[in-house]
Amino acid sequence: MNTKTKAFWIAFPLTVTAVSILAVSRLHRAASSSTAYNPPGKVADTPSAELTPPAAAPTPMEITIPAETEIEVRLNQSIATSRVVAGDPFYATVVNAVVVDGQTAIPAGAPVKGVVVSAREGGRLHGVAELRLALASVEINGSDYDLRSNSFTRFGHNHKKRNWEFIGGGAGGGALIGALAGGGKGALIGVPIAAGAGVAGAAATAKRDLVIPAETAMTFRLHESVEVHL
Repeated sequence: MNTKTKAFWIAFPLTVTAVSILAVSRLHRAASSSTAYNPPGKVADTPSAELTPPAAAPTPMEITIPAETEIEVRLNQSIATSRVVAGDPFYATVVNAVVVDGQTAIPAGAPVKGVVVSAREGGRLHGVAELRLALASVEINGSDYDLRSNSFTRFGHNHKKRNWEFIGGGAGGGALIGALAGGGKGALIGVPIAAGAGVAGAAATAKRDLVIPAETAMTFRLHESVEVHL
């Protein structure tokens, strides 16, 4: 074997080994760069980095409260004909939950706003005190819903009979005083004077205020349906 042949067989294995080492080194560098760098906003594509999808928001429930539904409320404050006029608000609380198809549409304790439809004091010689109230809105889970209802009406006492007794008694007393004073003519004079006094007394005492006390329970009926979102 000549010298060139011997050199070839010595150099060949060394060359192959060097090339193999260089190739392996390049592969390691490529693998390291691909796993170490991730573009901004991009999650590494590995099983441990999988994202959990966000929970779906609950779907709002819509409930329609039909017309003619009754709503019972309890007054938060007293209402008097001497203190309110038509258009004034009043406030109350729902007594019993309103349930539609097994779902609670208006919970017990829900705040209610109402309105004074009319307020009339009793007349001095005629007329009866009157209060008419209606619902205006209800608050459910922080949202207000308009209501259209019938009116709750309460009347005061009728004092007509008492007034006539008062006037009649005054006239009789006047006739007696007139008779004692001067006979028939005095009696005739005494009647109209005393009757006038009786009328004045009735006018001064017949006027009475109508008061609906706090905590009074009242039932209203809806004129229109109401759609609420829960």
